[in-house]
Amino acid sequence: MAKTLTGIVTSDVADKTITVTVTSRETHPIYGKQYTVNRKYAAHDEANIAKIGDKVTITETRPISKRKTFKLEAVVEKSRGSIELKDEVETVEA
Repeated sequence: MAKTLTGIVTSDVADKTITVTVTSRETHPIYGKQYTVNRKYAAHDEANIAKIGDKVTITETRPISKRKTFKLEAVVEKSRGSIELKDEVETVEA
């Protein structure tokens, strides 16, 4: 059975490729404390549908390239918007 993961798109710069960050909670085997683990996966996005901030589902598939073994299954939720930083800050000289 193919592995299915849900995560957030953190990069869509490359053509037909997205980087998906999957966050999970794990429990330490000895101490029993829970901690957060972030894993990044490269996934194949044939139609370049997914954008940064989208919540997506990816499915394991045959190797597409050296790093890509997942493909985009569906966009679960579109991002609500992004924060743009100003390139230049105007300074007022007195």
